[in-house]
Amino acid sequence: MFLRIEKGSAVPISKQIEQQIATRCAAGTLKPGERLPSVREMARQLSVNQNTVLRVYERLVRDLILEMRQGQGTFVAADAQFRATSGHRERLIEELRQLSRQALGLGLTNEEIHQLLDAALEQLRSLNNSSSISTSKQTKEVTS
Repeated sequence: MFLRIEKGSAVPISKQIEQQIATRCAAGTLKPGERLPSVREMARQLSVNQNTVLRVYERLVRDLILEMRQGQGTFVAADAQFRATSGHRERLIEELRQLSRQALGLGLTNEEIHQLLDAALEQLRSLNNSSSISTSKQTKEVTS
């Protein structure tokens, strides 16, 4: 598993962790039955508080993406890919609605909104292509 945490991001660390685990489940990178690092180990690797990781795991258990087995650890649930895909898509749609409302509230036209989205996507593509993982001091990466 590979997680990248951006400490200076406006997105809370717990949300970054949650989104990345859910995304990997949706993509099938994390397979059903696969064991995740313990709360303590994940917190140590990411240099975050254990309670942060525990809250993330608990939310993903509530969303039926992960399951906690007494005395064994935390595992990817059997139908995690389906649940993560549908849940991830729903959250994404809601976030896009909120951003669209904000953009329209600022007086942007549909065309301007599309241009901004296209520019953001292009920037992400170029970042992914050019720095196929160069890390900054503010980024913490974890592999396990």
